[in-house]
Amino acid sequence: MQTNLQTTLLDHAQQVPFKGIFAKKLRTMRFKSLFILALLMAAAVSSTYAQDPDVPKTLVNKPGQDTTIKKLMDQIQQVQDNDRQNSNVIQSLLQGREIDNITKYELIKNNIINASETYYLMNKKILDLKSRTTTNNLDIFITSLNNPESKALGFSYSDRISDLVEKVILKGKADKNDRDGKIMESTKSIISSPIFQSFVSLTPPLAIANSIMNFLHSVSVSNKAITKEALASFEKELNKYVIYYTALNDANQKFEYGLNFNKDQLNLLQDNLYDHLMFTASVLKFKLPERGNKSLGETMNTFFFDFKKDKVIDFFSQLEDKYTTGKKIDYEKLLRENPNLKEVNNQMEDLVLQSKRFENLYNEYFTLLDSYYSKVNNSLKLALDNGLADKSTIDTKQAEFRDLKTEAVNEIQASINIKELYINTDKIKYRYRVM
Repeated sequence: MQTNLQTTLLDHAQQVPFKGIFAKKLRTMRFKSLFILALLMAAAVSSTYAQDPDVPKTLVNKPGQDTTIKKLMDQIQQVQDNDRQNSNVIQSLLQGREIDNITKYELIKNNIINASETYYLMNKKILDLKSRTTTNNLDIFITSLNNPESKALGFSYSDRISDLVEKVILKGKADKNDRDGKIMESTKSIISSPIFQSFVSLTPPLAIANSIMNFLHSVSVSNKAITKEALASFEKELNKYVIYYTALNDANQKFEYGLNFNKDQLNLLQDNLYDHLMFTASVLKFKLPERGNKSLGETMNTFFFDFKKDKVIDFFSQLEDKYTTGKKIDYEKLLRENPNLKEVNNQMEDLVLQSKRFENLYNEYFTLLDSYYSKVNNSLKLALDNGLADKSTIDTKQAEFRDLKTEAVNEIQASINIKELYINTDKIKYRYRVM
């Protein structure tokens, strides 16, 4: 009987809290009924013995003669014992319910407080990574390799083309007649033309090579001294430079394409972060920003002047004060009247996934840098293979490039500090959903 009653109370109290209270009232009524019944039966027995003249006086109220009253009293005692035990069970359930609400609230509170810092860190690091191409020193190094006037590899591309035109096309006769002199002037004019600096699809060296070849083929139509053999020989020598600059240009273009794609993904991630932040901020009663003509980055930076960790902590302190009676917080009522807090908590998994997406984009940047490093080194090797520069010069440039790449990696890692984001994100217990 005791076990069945406790089981029933447990089931009912877990499913519908008020049934546990109803069960307690039923037990009290039953106990009172049994007690009244026992008194009536005891009175009836005593009356019978007292009124019956045939019953010997020695039998009236003699211990052990009638067990009815004793049985009834034992049952009453059993009901009392069961009632105490069931009351303890009910109190345990109610206490467990209160503890459960406290646990839910503390989980929600801590997750949101930690998330407030995650929003800030992610936005800051997204903006930092978006602004990255390489570093100034690395950019200067690549620009020097691609500059027609530079002697980074021990030669000037402009001077080499002029020499080839004079030696291969004009056979060293540039100073002997006006027509050859004009060819040299036109060659130098093409090389120094500022128009090639605005080319985006080709690097200046490739654009210059293409223009020089078109010019010489055009001149050869009227100048019979410029033979097909001379043009073929010139083009063969020129192609050695074209191969080097094409490889360098390919490295630059693929790195730029990769950076732009990475930046597009960061923009998309920042949009998602903004939407997530706005929902959380609205639930916490923060005034949401008006974007207007501002960029997303500017809007979020401005918003973080107000949306700070300490202000989120203040929000929960005020919320707890509101639901405090005496010295006790009514967590059940707090959660019931603020259901969106649960939803914010349950969306923390999405915020953590966004942080992991940033980590992937961060790592992809270094993958791009590694690929770029490899391709630039390959272009330098082509310069060596085609005899454009000697081995010591190429070795020196490759070592310089390696040091600059290492410097760029260290600078970006120190600036973004991805470990800071790891540590903060790990504080968010996103796997625990609150229902």
